[in-house]
Amino acid sequence: MSDKRPNIILLMTDDMGFSDLGCFGGEIGTPNLDRLGKKGVRFTNFYNCARCCSTRASILTGLYPHQAGIGAMVDWGETEAYRGRLNRNCVTLAEVLRSAGYVTCMSGKWHVGGEYKIGDPAQWRKEVGDERHPTPRQRGFDHFYGILCGACSYWKPTTLMKDDTFIESVPKDYYLTDALADEACGMISNASNAGKPFFLYWTPTTPHWPLHARPADIDKYRDRYRDGWDVMRQRRYDRQVRDGIIKPEWGLSPRDEKASAWDDESDKRWESLRMAVYAAQIDNLDQNVGKVLARLDALGIADNTLFFVLSDNGACAEFLREDASKDEWPGQYALPTAAGDKIVEVGNRKDLDPGPDGTFMSYDLSWANASNTPFRKFKTWTHEGGIATPLIMHWPAAMKGERIFHDTGHVIDIMPTILQAAGVEYPRQFADKQILPAEGVSLLNALTDVKHPPRPRELFWEHLRFKAVRSGDWKLVQPRNSKTWQLYDLSKDRTELNDVSGDHPDFVQPLVASWDAWAKRVGV
Repeated sequence: MSDKRPNIILLMTDDMGFSDLGCFGGEIGTPNLDRLGKKGVRFTNFYNCARCCSTRASILTGLYPHQAGIGAMVDWGETEAYRGRLNRNCVTLAEVLRSAGYVTCMSGKWHVGGEYKIGDPAQWRKEVGDERHPTPRQRGFDHFYGILCGACSYWKPTTLMKDDTFIESVPKDYYLTDALADEACGMISNASNAGKPFFLYWTPTTPHWPLHARPADIDKYRDRYRDGWDVMRQRRYDRQVRDGIIKPEWGLSPRDEKASAWDDESDKRWESLRMAVYAAQIDNLDQNVGKVLARLDALGIADNTLFFVLSDNGACAEFLREDASKDEWPGQYALPTAAGDKIVEVGNRKDLDPGPDGTFMSYDLSWANASNTPFRKFKTWTHEGGIATPLIMHWPAAMKGERIFHDTGHVIDIMPTILQAAGVEYPRQFADKQILPAEGVSLLNALTDVKHPPRPRELFWEHLRFKAVRSGDWKLVQPRNSKTWQLYDLSKDRTELNDVSGDHPDFVQPLVASWDAWAKRVGV
């Protein structure tokens, strides 16, 4: 390759828990991801924005999600902070890197371009690309393959596009995670053969519901989870302590109050099968990571590729109901697919096994609680279980050696890190518009300077009235529908078991004032 700047791959999983990867304490077979983690840098104190679309807005722009236009979800809101699509006050990683000569590619889930009603294909075709529905190709990506919406069948996905064209049919043996990796490999080859560095934003829906996996992958785990979530949580916690991912003085959080004891479960076979399918989805993703790594090796560009791996939020406790009056997914749904309509049985039904294309299930709260070991709460919450993500950075050409990195980071830091690695300045203006200054800081020192001291700063969250602020080791949290702030000393208690707000009222009010000022500044 004539251009010596690094290639960049940003792999973001969807709804994966903090402890699901083997190198973060999990038992799922993830040898390729573990190799990246153990030969690179593993961040144990890294944060997302609690929800898929919010995190995607931040990671693409270096801003808090409200500043980028996605303060809540992707439906159209009343103010600029809640329009539900990337606005023009921000510039994306793809836009900046393309202007600097990178080939910019995306393979996966977009979910920052407005709302697409899965039951109305005519609407996709009518509104795609308009003001409310920008596509990846309109925000800096040269090439795109993937879905525009937030979730879909893995077998017959909705809103599936290649570049600017909807895909009307898929092969009989199609599986979305495999297809996204195959497309990613093709994009990598094309860029490398052209002698240009590339930025690949690889965003599979794995392991977001529905629970869809290939039978051979499910069979690997069919009996793995017969001991249940209580045993699984303890084993993961023990491995995390052993491997230095968490401190031994942080106790394992209690089983969530809405989760039953495994011994009280009446259908252990079906419950363990749900977790087996979830594990199979992650196993399949790891196989596809191996496919991409092999392509980098074959092209001779692996050493000079900066590879990120992280999750967009904590594990998902959402329950897919059969009753349409209680959930957006009715019990029988004529799911519009790329291969025509098919009746899909939607809901966590114990009379059906999860996995095939005629089902549409989630793995639910108790397993999500285990995926987030050792933390409390889930996706959408601003307790650690909602916002803590495993992060891997791997760049052989620049690394000083593998390590576990305990400094605090946030997805707003990804853009400054990538731009520094690429030798590109963050713009003050783009396309004749003034751009908001980036909020994050570069984390490249984690790869290049082992002795770098931690930088004190404040980080903030708000999602659907879940709030938090972290300043140093102090974290203030307010759940939705609560007027009370909880204070935790994360140096001693990162599993948030001991609210010390009553002991430190002098800490609470300044942090509340900081959060209020931030909220006003970003448009909460």
